[in-house]
Amino acid sequence: MSRRQLHELGVDRWAVRAQVRAERWVVRTPMVVSTTTGPLDRAQTRWLGVLHAGPGAVLGDLTAAEVHGLQRWHRDDVTVVVPQALEIDEDVDGVVFRRTRRALPAMTAATDLPTMRLEPAVLHFAAYQSSPRTAQGVLAAVVQQQLTTPDRLRDWVRRMRPLRWAPLFRTALDEIDGGARSVSELDVARLCRDHHLVPPHRQVRRRGSDGRLRYTDCEWDLPDGRVLVLEIDGAFHMHAEQWEDDIARERSLVASDRVLVRCTARELREEPRRLLADLLRLGVPRTATGSCP
Repeated sequence: MSRRQLHELGVDRWAVRAQVRAERWVVRTPMVVSTTTGPLDRAQTRWLGVLHAGPGAVLGDLTAAEVHGLQRWHRDDVTVVVPQALEIDEDVDGVVFRRTRRALPAMTAATDLPTMRLEPAVLHFAAYQSSPRTAQGVLAAVVQQQLTTPDRLRDWVRRMRPLRWAPLFRTALDEIDGGARSVSELDVARLCRDHHLVPPHRQVRRRGSDGRLRYTDCEWDLPDGRVLVLEIDGAFHMHAEQWEDDIARERSLVASDRVLVRCTARELREEPRRLLADLLRLGVPRTATGSCP
């Protein structure tokens, strides 16, 4: 609890001091006291950051996205977004304060703990990344995890103007709306667009020979009637158990009229021309406006 809250409840500083001396309470920051003495858990650290900053502060960026359910984008530090004019003199362990001139009340969700809405939270995080891949990746992740939609994100890109990298976000959201569910799939879309290849079908439902329903990353209909399937392996796929599952998945999806090939996310990122050459060799058609590289 903040000292302001305690004062409003009639608990003066002398009563707080007595509880702390008795080792029943702990002073966490000059502004916040906890009524537990052990290490703070994740939820308590979120409250610590917001209460320390005071009224007007909200959880933001990936911390807010985590509260809304985003997985696999964890950061140890809790991010608290505060008004630009707010003075915060003390550092708080485990908490990072970000200043903004934006109107935070309009971007705040109706939750007990003041928290940014999901869409402005991820866009605010993405806009300040040094890597455009990270920025696009988090947009793909929140859609892939069914936490929001490209349309809602587009609306917030408009509402948050001016927003760094807004044109990049709009292009990425168009690709995500078309079925891309990861930054690697966005890389494939960009490869096809830059080199005039027919764009792939994405996230196609396929029932394998083992009877399991699966989704493929990218598929092309080839001129000879076959289908080319491209599966993109990220770092997660390098683990032994996942690698074995991928082998079984590949075997179950192969058919007489279906060719399956794989690439790694690193190869797609660092050596796209090698993949381009293989796609052309395997028969992926060019668009009507395409020309030889």
